[in-house]
Amino acid sequence: MKPPSAESSDFVHLAQPPASRRPLRILIIKPSSLGDIVHGLPVLAGVRAAYPDAHVAWMIGKAFAPLLEGHSMIDELIIFDRKHYGRLWFDPRSALDFVGFVRELRRREFDLILDLQGLVRSSLLAWFTGARIRVGFAQAREFAWLFYTKLVRIGAGDVHAVDRNRALGRSMGLPVDPPRFPLEIREEERAAARRLLATAAGGENSGGASAAAESGLPPVATDFVAVLPGARWATKQWTPNGFAAVLRRLLDDGRRCILLGGPDDRALADDLVARLGPHRALTNLVGKTTLRELAALLEAAAHVLTVDSGPMHIAAALQKPLTAIFGPTNPDRTGPYLPTARVIRNALPCMPCYRRKCPLGHHNCMRGLHAERVEL
Repeated sequence: MKPPSAESSDFVHLAQPPASRRPLRILIIKPSSLGDIVHGLPVLAGVRAAYPDAHVAWMIGKAFAPLLEGHSMIDELIIFDRKHYGRLWFDPRSALDFVGFVRELRRREFDLILDLQGLVRSSLLAWFTGARIRVGFAQAREFAWLFYTKLVRIGAGDVHAVDRNRALGRSMGLPVDPPRFPLEIREEERAAARRLLATAAGGENSGGASAAAESGLPPVATDFVAVLPGARWATKQWTPNGFAAVLRRLLDDGRRCILLGGPDDRALADDLVARLGPHRALTNLVGKTTLRELAALLEAAAHVLTVDSGPMHIAAALQKPLTAIFGPTNPDRTGPYLPTARVIRNALPCMPCYRRKCPLGHHNCMRGLHAERVEL
């Protein structure tokens, strides 16, 4: 089986270096997750500011690639298909594809690797590149630090992920103060968001509102609350009763609410709609947007209500008024990186546990959090 070619979907926007005196070639490794990728954006901004002529690549997971596709600061996206390559131990095709992937990495002759992931998988990938300088965290898990040439030590205590990344960037002389989060939401995505809002305002089958949005008429009012009820971990999930109670209060106060999220959140969103009944001011767009359209809708929102999730970090990067409900995770480490954000959580001795399943079996960090405490 042939290794991926330069035109392979795993290697996007490749810029071939000139034969002589090629520019510095830098690879940022941060494949996942959505929030973690947002946390790495200040390093990207610092790299581009310090090395405007460098070839800058970012290794990213397949599911999250749309967030950075076409980014003006990135010359190349390298798609890391973790699910496919994770089968290499028992699937010969996956093993061969991974060997081809590594060959392509080495062929690119990177000079500098910045591993923001800090796991043995990412540090091995950094080592596989053959780059002379490989930078990572001294406290990286799974003995990942063995494969770095430069170790960055982070101070003890709870350090936010953004500040960890900034410390790594600072160690390389990158301008990361103050941090910048260049999401680069494009006008076509804002237009798509306006069409979605116009259609929702005119009813699901209304073509007139959508046509008006495309015709250059004034945009639909964006004084809505974006509500993101879904989370990747079950333990980060607040109760449907809690969300329904807050939504009911907002709707009774005349606030327009739009449910947002990915396809995995559809069942939860449908349950909330069923609990609340038909209401003109409530719109369910869960699973109906692309990742970048979701970001554009968050940009347009007057307020964002969310649990600890990837879109929460997008909203924080956009500096939106934000209310976040936390349970098993620590907001000092992974909370919204925004001083004006409001974090609501219970104070229990078992928190934070960082577990995907409640080790005590009661999940009181979320089940015991009452809707009366959640005010926007």
